[in-house]
Amino acid sequence: MPLKQPESMDEIVYFSNRSLGGGKGSVKVWVFKQTCLKCRKEMMGKPRDSKGKVKTRADEYVCPACGNSVEKKAYEESLTANADYTCSGCGSSGESQIPFKRRNIEGIPTLRFQCGKCSANIDVTKKMKEKKGKGPAEEGIDEDA
Repeated sequence: MPLKQPESMDEIVYFSNRSLGGGKGSVKVWVFKQTCLKCRKEMMGKPRDSKGKVKTRADEYVCPACGNSVEKKAYEESLTANADYTCSGCGSSGESQIPFKRRNIEGIPTLRFQCGKCSANIDVTKKMKEKKGKGPAEEGIDEDA
């Protein structure tokens, strides 16, 4: 069964569309908002100020109907990340779901999906950070040569 695609940015918490492996692969990741566990009427979202603007740096999610609030970390870890990918290793396309919990991989908060065909790792890093690689000086190679 294919994954449900988001229809607007209002129904998702996170979205990313990236190319992988020098353009060989790609991944699209999205996370849907969850309905309020207390009243089950509205989707949880970041609180709004008096002018109606969303407070993007808030540390909680609030239900607009009943006012129920949940801590940001606890709320985001209860969500599910959906991915539609093309593997950069084997070239196959697929879909996957994992809990929306970033793990530190080589010091970078990362969502890690597995290719369904070749089991290669498909990493979606936070804020487009690059993994730390060894430079020429660290490998013992002279830069002057």
